[in-house]
Amino acid sequence: MKTRKLISLMLCCAMVFALCAAAHAEGAGPTVLTDMIGREVEVTPGSYERVVCIGAGALRMYTYIGDVNLLCGVEDIDNRSLAERPKMFDSVARPYVLAFGDVFETLPSCGVGGPNAQAAEAEKILSCNPDIVISEYEDVEKEDALQEQLGVPVITLKAGPAGVFDESFKATMKMLGVIFANEEKAEKLVSFIEAEQKEISARTADVKDEDKPSVYICGLGNWGTTNHLMTAQNYISFNVANVKNTVSDLEKNGIQAIEEEKFVALGDDMDIIIMDAAAVKNIKPLYAETPDMFDTCKAWQDGEVYLEMAYNAYYTNYEIALINTWFIAKTVYPELFEDIDITVKTNEVTEIFLGKELAEQIAAAPSSFGGYQKIDTATFFANGQAKAA
Repeated sequence: MKTRKLISLMLCCAMVFALCAAAHAEGAGPTVLTDMIGREVEVTPGSYERVVCIGAGALRMYTYIGDVNLLCGVEDIDNRSLAERPKMFDSVARPYVLAFGDVFETLPSCGVGGPNAQAAEAEKILSCNPDIVISEYEDVEKEDALQEQLGVPVITLKAGPAGVFDESFKATMKMLGVIFANEEKAEKLVSFIEAEQKEISARTADVKDEDKPSVYICGLGNWGTTNHLMTAQNYISFNVANVKNTVSDLEKNGIQAIEEEKFVALGDDMDIIIMDAAAVKNIKPLYAETPDMFDTCKAWQDGEVYLEMAYNAYYTNYEIALINTWFIAKTVYPELFEDIDITVKTNEVTEIFLGKELAEQIAAAPSSFGGYQKIDTATFFANGQAKAA
């Protein structure tokens, strides 16, 4: 089954690449493009002047390639000027909002948005009068119905389980590059990601298994629910950086919670803990009630606990996920990454993705707690208040 799905994904990506090439060759005339869920949609590359993005992650991915000045509406969740709107991610650094929030605040609503909004709001979209809609609602029938109702192309994006390193994400970037006549930018971004992945993997490829510390990742977001038990045995950043995962015997992959008993039992094997910043708000009260909750964790006792930035906030912060991979690699293999300054790397990555250096703003977000860091386990959660080390 996994092989069949992989083959289908590869075929889908190949179709996108082929159609992208055809569109480029044909110039600005109409062409039929296959979107990321297999729908054939007629588009006219480079002709669009009024764009709406709907669904988790759609606006973020658009900003990597498209011109934000073409937007004619924005979901309420991304418009910080509204009093009534979903605010569950406001304290978390979302680089696309940091970069372009001032633009989003000037636009009318195309829907509420947010993780609880599981359907497009056609009337609000129509009121924005778009000439194309970029969507992350991955349902063929609903997308076809919405396109029929709106009378404009509805293009569906998709990232894939490996996030920023996934072939679907790269294909999505290239597809957006064709639609908005920005193929050069899309190719530059994809090439950058591939080069970064290759370099991280190459630097760590020769580390012997017996020399690898065991690392526990926790606090991974899953529809807003996360704490010290939320982990993954196939964390893509670990895979890219050749990191040994403390958790390896779960029945399934993906982000999930392990039982408290299992967490305790694994404690002696945790040489390093990487905690996602998204979990701090939930771990604070737990730690206040049970200060000994990490006592069985070797990493906690040794002071080997590190904070990565929240990479899931209204779907994946793809640039954060890439920066996290560098931070994890440097944390686990410091001698191999002595030349890497995470602040400099953060600015490099956000400049490529969004055209702006955002390291300072990312670190300043309330739920970033000062940014990438080694946690002082004696004071970080003191009195239930998370403090930067």
